[in-house]
Amino acid sequence: MARTFPRTALGLSLVALSLAACGAPPTHSEAGRSPAASATSAVAAGGMEALLKAAKKEGALNVIALPPDWANYGEMIEQFSAEYGIRVNSAQPDASSQDEVNAARQLAASDRAPDVFDLGASVALANTALFAPYRVASWEDVADDHKDPDAKWLDDYGGFMTIGYDANQVAAPTTIKDLRKPEYKGKVALNGDPTQASAALNGVVAAALGNGGSADDVAPGVEFFADLKKRGNFLPLDPTPATVESGQTAVVLDWDYQNAGMAKQFKGSKVDWRMVVPAGAVIGSYYMQAINKDAPHPAAARLWEEFLFSDKGQNIWLNGLARPVRADAMTKSGTIDAKAYALLPALSGTPVQLTTAQSDKAKAYVAEHWAQAVN
Repeated sequence: MARTFPRTALGLSLVALSLAACGAPPTHSEAGRSPAASATSAVAAGGMEALLKAAKKEGALNVIALPPDWANYGEMIEQFSAEYGIRVNSAQPDASSQDEVNAARQLAASDRAPDVFDLGASVALANTALFAPYRVASWEDVADDHKDPDAKWLDDYGGFMTIGYDANQVAAPTTIKDLRKPEYKGKVALNGDPTQASAALNGVVAAALGNGGSADDVAPGVEFFADLKKRGNFLPLDPTPATVESGQTAVVLDWDYQNAGMAKQFKGSKVDWRMVVPAGAVIGSYYMQAINKDAPHPAAARLWEEFLFSDKGQNIWLNGLARPVRADAMTKSGTIDAKAYALLPALSGTPVQLTTAQSDKAKAYVAEHWAQAVN
């Protein structure tokens, strides 16, 4: 269930197996590449019609680390392929952001290299040398703090940390502190290990915010989970649909779009999965989109970006209850899926989004203190 950020060993082993099984990877030459490889916009590629023609000629798009049930990526891939007739090769859907970067380096100049990236902020900002600058047609709809001034990356979708819970098993919590109550004994889980998983780390940050900490001080979050463990409330188990259905993990801290997917999966079953954004602990985060500068299918990569940031693509994310970065502009223009937008969980309080420095500091603190405090 967790989409982790440093699962490097697994990523490298999968790449190594791929290379061993197939021999030396096929390569693409600069001479044979599409002029789209240097295009910084659809206009620079000769216009959308020319870009589409070039992408159809390439005939494929390589993506990596896009689970079908993550932010509605399954529908996104299906709709892109159906609309443009381009085959989407999806590799290692459960890989991490760092695995994406590792694959790009390992498979550089190969026809199997990823064409595009979907990355957590810290990994993206540490690897901008791998990205090709590109401005989608809707570039101006995205606020300046959600995009790189040199157009190397663009925030795509985001969400807020929520407490997901089975209303048939436990009472509805409203704050992080509620999870200390005896009724949650042996029921509370994080989506993954916070020393490895971005969602779990942000769950710890949310706990810090709800217990007197801040974006600069996540110690109260670690202390909170240590206390939950002592009370017998915290279950250090990676939740899955099976553990939720069994009642083993009746409460899960995770992104709103992940908990929304869980609710959709169990609709009509014995599990009544709901979620709440905990008051006083509103932590949000966006993923970043970028094009591999060595993309083997450079036109298809750029067409993919245009699709993602089109009204249709943004609404596909929204239908997965992920918050599209163009939501404000689309609300003003009337192009947003109002019904889906109304389903997003309500927020109470001022949202917090970690800066890169704060994220790095939080990761370092949790890496040093989590095992001793909680395990």
